[in-house]
Amino acid sequence: MKNALKSIGLLSFILLFVAGCSLEKESTVNRGLQNLTARYNILFNANELLRQKQESYASTFIDDYDQLLNVYQDKASHLAGGDKELQGIISRANTIISVKEQSHYIGDAYLLLGKAAHLNADYYNAVEYFNYVIRTYRDKPELAQEARAWQIRSLVYLDELKQAKGVLDTALMNITPKAKITAGYVYAAGMQYYIAAQNYPDAITMAQQAIPLSKQSQQRLRWTFILAQLQELSRQPADAYMSYTRVVKSNAPFVMAFNAELNRIRIEDTANGRHMSRADRLRSLLRNENNVEFTDQIYYQLGELALSDNQTDEAIKNYNLSVKNSLRNQNQKGLSYLRLADINFKTRGDYAIAKQYYDSTLLSLSPNYPGYQVIRKKADNLQLLADRFQIIAREDTLQALAKLGEEERNRRIEQMVNSKAQQQAVVTANVSASNSNLVVNNQIADANNQNGFANNMQGPAANTDASGFYFDNTGAISQGFTDFKRRWGNRRLEDNWRRSIRSNSDITTNTLNTTQNVDPSVLPNGTQKSTVDVAATGYKQELSQSIPLTPQLLEQSNQRIYTAYLDLATFYRDVLNDKPEAISIYAQLIRRFPKDENLVANYYNLYRLYSDVDQAKSEEYKNLIFTQFPNSTFSKVINDPDYARRLDDKDTELNAFYNQIYDLYTQRQYPQVITRADELLQQYPDSRVAPQLAYLRSIASGHQEKVTPFRNELLQITVRYPNDALITPLVRQHLAYIDVNQAEMATRRFAIIDSDPNAAAFIPAPVVQLPVVSSQLAVASTKPVVKKPVEVKQPEAKQQPVAVTTLPAPSSPQLKTPIPVPQPPSFFNNRDSANYYFAINVSSGSTNLASSRFGVGQFNRTSYQGSPIKHQLKPVGADNQLIYVGRFNNREEAKEYARKIVPLMPQIMKVPADKYSFFIITQENLDKLADRKLLDSYIEYYQKNF
Repeated sequence: MKNALKSIGLLSFILLFVAGCSLEKESTVNRGLQNLTARYNILFNANELLRQKQESYASTFIDDYDQLLNVYQDKASHLAGGDKELQGIISRANTIISVKEQSHYIGDAYLLLGKAAHLNADYYNAVEYFNYVIRTYRDKPELAQEARAWQIRSLVYLDELKQAKGVLDTALMNITPKAKITAGYVYAAGMQYYIAAQNYPDAITMAQQAIPLSKQSQQRLRWTFILAQLQELSRQPADAYMSYTRVVKSNAPFVMAFNAELNRIRIEDTANGRHMSRADRLRSLLRNENNVEFTDQIYYQLGELALSDNQTDEAIKNYNLSVKNSLRNQNQKGLSYLRLADINFKTRGDYAIAKQYYDSTLLSLSPNYPGYQVIRKKADNLQLLADRFQIIAREDTLQALAKLGEEERNRRIEQMVNSKAQQQAVVTANVSASNSNLVVNNQIADANNQNGFANNMQGPAANTDASGFYFDNTGAISQGFTDFKRRWGNRRLEDNWRRSIRSNSDITTNTLNTTQNVDPSVLPNGTQKSTVDVAATGYKQELSQSIPLTPQLLEQSNQRIYTAYLDLATFYRDVLNDKPEAISIYAQLIRRFPKDENLVANYYNLYRLYSDVDQAKSEEYKNLIFTQFPNSTFSKVINDPDYARRLDDKDTELNAFYNQIYDLYTQRQYPQVITRADELLQQYPDSRVAPQLAYLRSIASGHQEKVTPFRNELLQITVRYPNDALITPLVRQHLAYIDVNQAEMATRRFAIIDSDPNAAAFIPAPVVQLPVVSSQLAVASTKPVVKKPVEVKQPEAKQQPVAVTTLPAPSSPQLKTPIPVPQPPSFFNNRDSANYYFAINVSSGSTNLASSRFGVGQFNRTSYQGSPIKHQLKPVGADNQLIYVGRFNNREEAKEYARKIVPLMPQIMKVPADKYSFFIITQENLDKLADRKLLDSYIEYYQKNF
């Protein structure tokens, strides 16, 4: 018997071994084994990871109960390093596709890839995966229905409502009575679609169908709350009251039940004619001991109410109380900090305090909070925003002073100076108090050391300063700064800073004790001036000299305000992707400058921004464009979507024409430059390159005419293109130079002489690009390398897309890619922190970039006049060129340069927009860029670290 059992066991082992060695063969045994491992091992674990990821999103999702809630809590902020859980799901799905190809779960694996892409906010790829499942697995109706439900969700987030409606109609037609779970998915996706389309009656129908089919209690309660909101919006108060009641009497989370109770009371009060305010109801909740744990959220709601009523001080008080009472709810604390940050930034203009509150917000909020990255961008770029708001506030103040009579104006200036002096006195008193405490502490420390007391102290209280490092002691720093300023004045940190006379000295001109190397005690009391007095005097002079009392000064002031508003709107729109703020800024711009020559562009921006949030307002601005500017480019783009493509083609053509004229200019063919520029300006008078063409023409004319007609041509450019941010400031520099050197230039035969040694100080030197042959091209083999194609075995029944391990766009649906090995540490670093460059990467090794570099030079002369920065060219392999500008002393200087030049890049660069990109790089990393592979590697490094 024992021998028989041994024989059976051995035979079973051999059969399993043989089967395991031949899993690639199609057989019943192999198919069964693959189905077993795919379903109960790989697919089960992947679905568990997916469930955990969705629960993680839900736990960190922060709802705004004043708005319609999202149907699904599936939006989160995604960090640059990738998501390990989602990568785990993708890896397991790929394993099924690549290894378990005989199993019945290939379609489930592709559905998982689509879900992972959706949760990673990669909605385009998610739609493609779901579409593949729907198209390929028609024999699995439940799988296809689930894919349709997820596809609707992705399409709604992409704002492809028309396409989402088509998928929804198909899904509703395919609902069967038996497939209740997938039917619930479809109805919930339909609810999400109709909410996005603002069709609330149909959304109610979808919600009523979806709620009883959900298997998750918390999800049912969430959808019930949304149903109540929809019923309120549809003026069904009785039904809304019943829905809110179901939420209140359930085990819903406190915040949801709390808001349901408030809404229910509001409906009841409205029906009974009572008018108890929401604030009073909230305060009554504070008196309930059962709500102690949620005091922070109640104070936050009180702050929201006060803020909506423009009671800023009351709002700040309640937000601070919310922070104080947020003991365990870090997300609530983060939201309160965020409100305080926004108030200080937008309302009070206290940018230093706002920066601290934004930092506290980032420390408190979960990184998965949907707006986390936007807050981080705002905090990182706060200086740019603050600068623009300060420009607007300053110019508004100066213009208000200009409108007053002289006597009233002087009185107001004195008030402002006194207020400034009081603020400065407070700062000085705080520094003095800090210094006094420092002296006392030092005396105590000396006494303690003499008595041996300090050596006997034990525990952390023995030394209040954990570090003896000088810069850890704020009092010592304040004392050192005060002593230095008293002795040396406001001297810049630079070479030879001790010398009192330098060509670029920045020392203040006060001849009393603030800058001389004299102790203040030796001066008579009548001649001493305090730091506060000096600051007040300087502030008064600066105010008086800056008031725009002439039409010309008023126009310049308005231009600074206009530019600041435009910078803010562009930043909110393109960098922060904050559409409400961008809309607000553009609306202010239109109100303040209703006769602006770029009014149609502002209308168009509002038309595009409103298209996603308020279709009626979008239509309003579209009609304004059609009625007021029927022949504008924007009107044509709206009417004919293909017009934009043709416009791009025209821009490409114009760039080519401009490059031809620029080449003639560098060859000193000035008559031809004038003739060709006139032809193009007549043919394309309002083109993007028109100011640059006019500039080239005027400079060419300057080589052939006297200074007076040349000056008149330059003046015509400023009149014709007053708002051009690249050429007009440069032309004004030229005019200022001519006015200063009028007598000398009048004696010349021509206004501009090529052999003039001072010409470089007057006009930008032309850039000529010599052909460059890289070392790689020189040693390249003339015989092409032919790679043997990889044979890929494809399944006969179904064609499958690529199984990916990250979340890029799905490629050709025939190949299967292996899982890549982990990447080694980066070849690049940030050690060289004092040598930064702004680089423009052009993906063409043969394009002549001389005209583009000339544009960069024009920008540098206007924005960085007198600065030693310069632009240079570096070939990178056979297919890339870098225009790099610098050197900048630190990263912030390079970023500031980028912020200034990037809005002008379409005007500066004479290559198609899709052919260039830009980044910041250190000298050390720049020297490493030898070929395309290293360049791509650095761009990846830059995106993760900058």
